[in-house]
Amino acid sequence: MSDKKTIFVGVSGGVDSSVTAALLQDQGHDVVGVFIRTWQPDWIECTWRDERRDAMRVCAHLDIPFVELDLEREYKEGVADYMVSEYRAGRTPNPDVMCNREVKFGGFLRWALEHGADAVATGHYARRVKTNEQEEESHKTYNLARGVDEGKDQSYFLWTLTAEQLQYIEFPIGDMPKSNTRKLAVKYNLPTATKKDSQGICFIGEIDMKDFLHHYIEQKRGDVLDTNGNAIGHHDGALFFTLGERHGFTITEKGTDDAARYVVAKDVEANTISVSSDIEMYANKHSKVLTNVRINQCNWISNIPMKLQNYTAQIRYHGEHKLVTLSSINTKDSTAVVHFVQPDVTITPGQSIVIYEGDICMGGGIVA
Repeated sequence: MSDKKTIFVGVSGGVDSSVTAALLQDQGHDVVGVFIRTWQPDWIECTWRDERRDAMRVCAHLDIPFVELDLEREYKEGVADYMVSEYRAGRTPNPDVMCNREVKFGGFLRWALEHGADAVATGHYARRVKTNEQEEESHKTYNLARGVDEGKDQSYFLWTLTAEQLQYIEFPIGDMPKSNTRKLAVKYNLPTATKKDSQGICFIGEIDMKDFLHHYIEQKRGDVLDTNGNAIGHHDGALFFTLGERHGFTITEKGTDDAARYVVAKDVEANTISVSSDIEMYANKHSKVLTNVRINQCNWISNIPMKLQNYTAQIRYHGEHKLVTLSSINTKDSTAVVHFVQPDVTITPGQSIVIYEGDICMGGGIVA
């Protein structure tokens, strides 16, 4: 192969990364499997050893080198500590976004390039597409695009990538549906072919976010208010709630209307949350605030968005594609204002807003 590369694959012990390694080997590349060891709190049942065993089995089956990379400090400081500090401040961070930025395409990518890799690859359902097909190989630049499988697309979590980083990243399964990945796992006779997909917090495992946070943030009983300010129930701490949630609090003042109630506001200092059974009416009442959202820590991958041009935005993974325009784009302090055509009460400080032009991920920012 004239374009044969040495590619370090982040093997997690799951089916997606296993197929990624097998595909790249099938294409003739020199593949090295790298299991990323991260931090886990001592009160959680250890799962990383099982995942490492599965990753080792895959590498042995493919007859490729296996390496373990310790990124415990990067994960603890850049993901876990960040997540807890954001919740303590009353914001709702996305740990998967930070995990990709600090660990997979932070520590892992840097280490791989320093140790002889031409590129790294992961099992993300996203695509890297050339910005100009006519460019010479050594000068090619890339955009980040949605994965073909809309139900599995993970580009939302990758908005912090840069054009420079994309030159050294491969997403081999991003152009296929998940069902094809499973079929390929069977075809390659991989040990992980029938393994279930993992859920929960990135690298930590299947634990509820509130259960995780309760170990680091003290619970403090507070009032649940209706939109008129009347106390109608109680909760265990406003810090633990995200706008749009409909569970985790207790309503004691029952009325004739038993419709589900959603969190529409919270006051961290007063330790109260406000709920409503009609979030659309609430959103329209506060439309001026909810349709003009300032974001910071902005990253624009290949091109800076044009002001007042129509784009779509996602405010959460698998979220609805919302029509937006942008203004006040300041590249010096990495801020912008996102204007939503329809107000959305669930937009929460700390969340990632990711901007798309068609299938191309332009980048994004964090709600201020």
